[in-house]
Amino acid sequence: MNFDKPTYTVRKTRKKEIPQGLYTQDPITGDTLFTKDIEENQMVVPKGGHHFPIGARERIASLLDVGSFVEKDAGVRSADPLGFMDSVSYVDRIKKYEKASGLPESVICGLGKIHDIGVSLAVMDFRFCGGTLGSAAGEKITRAIEAAIEHKVPCIIFSTSGGARMQEGILSLMQMAKTSAALGRLGQAGLPYISVLTHPTTGGVSASYATLGDIILAEPGAMIGFAGARVIKDTTMQTLPEGFQTSEFLLQRGLIDQIVPRTKMRDRLGEILQALHVKKKPAASRKN
Repeated sequence: MNFDKPTYTVRKTRKKEIPQGLYTQDPITGDTLFTKDIEENQMVVPKGGHHFPIGARERIASLLDVGSFVEKDAGVRSADPLGFMDSVSYVDRIKKYEKASGLPESVICGLGKIHDIGVSLAVMDFRFCGGTLGSAAGEKITRAIEAAIEHKVPCIIFSTSGGARMQEGILSLMQMAKTSAALGRLGQAGLPYISVLTHPTTGGVSASYATLGDIILAEPGAMIGFAGARVIKDTTMQTLPEGFQTSEFLLQRGLIDQIVPRTKMRDRLGEILQALHVKKKPAASRKN
């Protein structure tokens, strides 16, 4: 008896593609999390508490009273005073940073309110040239400090930076003295300055306005220091302590006053401003 050999057909099925960016891995625990859940929690892992980087505009939106922010000095942009050129011109690099970050500079400044208390605010963004301090960024931060004096409101600066911008040479380093002098005038006016250090805060920024606050706060796990740990180790020929240059390490040694999670930062700043007896009044706007 003969049997016909059955004919099999192979059915091709399309493999489902997972949308890019749907999941994010927690670098501490290795857990895979929904990116949306992290974004809705100000880029902080809800359970573990790891702080991912956050953009300047997103941070401002989470800090200030709704509709109170008035951006200032947005037209202050980086120039190319030294005609710097390596493999790519500095001008082309600036264009690249602008496109990648959607920002005109490494800092966004303006006036706003926190719990109905007027403040002058400057927020740095690491996505623009590593948050480096150039002439334009230094000018904007100085103007933010001067705006606090003009409107008699506290000044708050959120720092994240790789340090001075090498493409501007000495003109970049001059911003350290320039911003520090402006803070001196703020102190003479009897107005408070709150500095908030985020990951990372290094180089010339850490050696100037970032660590000159009347009150210095930091986010958990932030790297804070002047030179990198490897450079320090190679220079001093010493083994560095565990956790060196973290906000927790520096809190123990008195450099910072408090570590505040991002999700609690707005309320903590409001409490500090109230404790300083800052009057509740709107921060008046001014023309650029």
